[in-house]
Amino acid sequence: MALPALATVDQLAAWLQREPAELPEGAALVLDVASAVVRREARQSFTRGTSSVTLYPNAGWVVLPQRPVISVQSVHQGGQLVPPDRWQLVRDRLAVDDDQAVSVTYAHGYAYVPGDVLGVVLTLAGRALTNPSDLRQESVGSVSVTYSAETIGASLAPADRDLLARYRRRVAVVRLR
Repeated sequence: MALPALATVDQLAAWLQREPAELPEGAALVLDVASAVVRREARQSFTRGTSSVTLYPNAGWVVLPQRPVISVQSVHQGGQLVPPDRWQLVRDRLAVDDDQAVSVTYAHGYAYVPGDVLGVVLTLAGRALTNPSDLRQESVGSVSVTYSAETIGASLAPADRDLLARYRRRVAVVRLR
């Protein structure tokens, strides 16, 4: 199932200081693509949802990948349901009794897209709509416009990556068996 865009066409129009009817037909597609780019960079979905993951504990702990964690619906180890009194949720980490693989179904996500994430999505979409032909420079008569490198393609600028860095996991532990 495809995730919804992180911003609406109305929000994009307000960001660009235009009326929604003034935006091109492809504005919704641009927002979908910008949202996918942001999600890929942050490794977060941001929207509310439920996920099931299989993780391998390290010293009795697993880190649930999507944040914020709202609740844990079920925990299974060795194909057996683990009763709630045998695991503990601490923010986005789950403590379990032993180190065998654990399958967790949990609810996660933000009620509203965080403002800095929304800003990155709208900025990226705005750049794509402002320069749809990926031009570096264009001239008409005596008027010349030069676009910055960040406006070429649907890619994030270094400042955008910096804003999204706080949502990314910094360390991953992989245990080989």
